[in-house]
Amino acid sequence: MNKKKSQNSRKGIRLNKFIAHAGICSRREADMHIKIGSVKVNNKVMTEMGYMVRPTDEVQFDGQRIKAEKSNYVLLNKPKGFLATTRDEKGRKTVMDLVANATKARIVPVDSLDRPTTGLLLFTNDGDLAKKLTHPSTGVKKLYHVVLDKKITGQHLQTIKAGITIDDGSIKPDEVSYVQGASKCEVGIALQSGRNRIVRRIFEHLGYEVITLDRVLFAGLTKKDLPRGHWRHLSEIEIKHLKMM
Repeated sequence: MNKKKSQNSRKGIRLNKFIAHAGICSRREADMHIKIGSVKVNNKVMTEMGYMVRPTDEVQFDGQRIKAEKSNYVLLNKPKGFLATTRDEKGRKTVMDLVANATKARIVPVDSLDRPTTGLLLFTNDGDLAKKLTHPSTGVKKLYHVVLDKKITGQHLQTIKAGITIDDGSIKPDEVSYVQGASKCEVGIALQSGRNRIVRRIFEHLGYEVITLDRVLFAGLTKKDLPRGHWRHLSEIEIKHLKMM
């Protein structure tokens, strides 16, 4: 270990980074929580933005003790019938049940898939990366395989490709086309938007019902060798790719 690294280790890490590493939120959001007094260090409210957390310090967020954890990145191939949330007051199954054995770290879903939707869902306790991947400026590409209740016309595909306006504004996908080798009820659509039920609403707007919806690509990650209902840890190369986006 070099001298500079040894000095940094003794000094500790910035409080906002500590909170982000605990999987609470991004560093920028942590600064806001520190400012309004939501964070305590050694039972004292800490509003000093640049405070360096030492190994002997006890940090509390909203009254709960937190620990900085090693960053974890878990990819799940979500099956139908699971809510993409950390808990459900009605006791319904959530995706957390599926990744319970993946790590002891406090991981949460990066974004959301509705209950009937299947496919790729990323979990992490890296608050900065989660914030980055959900921010519109990052331009995370998501590819979906859609099965409709009837054949979609070429004209409607062109309408979607050109961009359409639905109830909460306009949307223009990056790509949309028939699935090669399949019936004209099956469509592939790629877009960056994270708006609620956006893919279903695009097709419903034109009079189609989405029978199945499967996310087959998320930020360059694919379902290769990942059966439905199973999870895996990301490789170092995949993590570096996400951080470089």
